[in-house]
Amino acid sequence: MNPKRYCTGWPVVAALAASVLALPSLAAPLTLDEALRLAESNAPSLTAQAAKLQAASNAAIPAGELPDPKLLLGVQNYPIGGPNRWTIDQDFMTQQSVGVRQEVPNRDKRKARIEVADAAVDRAAAEGRVERLNVRQATALAWISSYSIERKEVLFQDFYKENRLLTETIRAQIAGGRAQPADAVTPKQEAAQLADQQDDLIRLRAQARAGLKRWIGPAANDEPTGGLPQWPVETSGYTRKLQHHPALAAFVPMTREAQAKVREAEAEKQSDWSWELDYQHRGRQFGDMVSVQFSFDLPLFPDSRQNPKIAAKHAELNQLEAEREVTVREKTQQLEEDLAEYERLNRAVRRSQESLVPLAKEKVGLTMASYRAGKGNLTAVVAARRELIEVRLKQVDIEEQRALTNARLYFNYGETSL
Repeated sequence: MNPKRYCTGWPVVAALAASVLALPSLAAPLTLDEALRLAESNAPSLTAQAAKLQAASNAAIPAGELPDPKLLLGVQNYPIGGPNRWTIDQDFMTQQSVGVRQEVPNRDKRKARIEVADAAVDRAAAEGRVERLNVRQATALAWISSYSIERKEVLFQDFYKENRLLTETIRAQIAGGRAQPADAVTPKQEAAQLADQQDDLIRLRAQARAGLKRWIGPAANDEPTGGLPQWPVETSGYTRKLQHHPALAAFVPMTREAQAKVREAEAEKQSDWSWELDYQHRGRQFGDMVSVQFSFDLPLFPDSRQNPKIAAKHAELNQLEAEREVTVREKTQQLEEDLAEYERLNRAVRRSQESLVPLAKEKVGLTMASYRAGKGNLTAVVAARRELIEVRLKQVDIEEQRALTNARLYFNYGETSL
């Protein structure tokens, strides 16, 4: 028996299995909606924001409560000299005491602390909405980039097919005596150039999928499908929605929180107070006693204590208001630039679809016809084909840039209610 008979089929089986696993058609399709859903489910930053909101909500519960009471235990007037020294129940002045003390911050301070805590909850919720918007926008941008690279990959299959047709044409021309044998090298050179460009495309695909994987995890390896999104662009509507942008809306609870901290600092000028109740036990021959006392803070030096704190909180409030104005101007500039860029890209896409690509195809057809008729040279054909390849790749780039700009506009000003 020849044992080699039983192993000759394994390389074939392994090769078939590898080829089946490598088929892109078997990859699960990844639509933009599915990518957005996965991002909202898997993004760690959203989990962190949810935990932050929960922490702020829990911290708000005891915000207005009084501090915990204090239990007081002690011995007073313990004798260390005289006939009753080192005894605890022989001297009439010796007392064993147990008591409780409750500190009571002033009413304005407690009210301000409640306002600070409530504003912190609203701030955490607003920051969560901002982060959700950022995650959805970043996911959409990454998906669009990944999808556009797949479109270019499809174009390269067309380029290689056209390259093979060129090879057959040149062979026919050489066989008919209408071309030089050296012309047979030209299609091979073009194929090598295409391979170089495709290698760069493979690198870009890996980068795009890595960027998408940041938001949706391993599903980023699936093939994006479904077409580029086209959200309606409402120039006047976006301008009105600018003030409701989540990044600006977050300043509302942030400002409330800062204002409440100012009031809390101002409340430091009012006295806090506390009460204390003590029970004193003495020897059996002496009577027990009860004591009650009250204490009050004396804010006698505001210039060196309370006023600097108040000034600091006012400065933080002013800083916050200035930062909001910075954000308003930044978002306004970004909106105007994105709208202008979107209009430019719209014109560029139309020009590419209606003029540049059709003209480049026409030029290739004309130069090829002249070459086949023996009236043109191969150099003109190759140059025209190179122009067509670049124009078609550039068309994908322009459509990608338009979709990216469209996504930024939509997620910043069309999804502001989310």
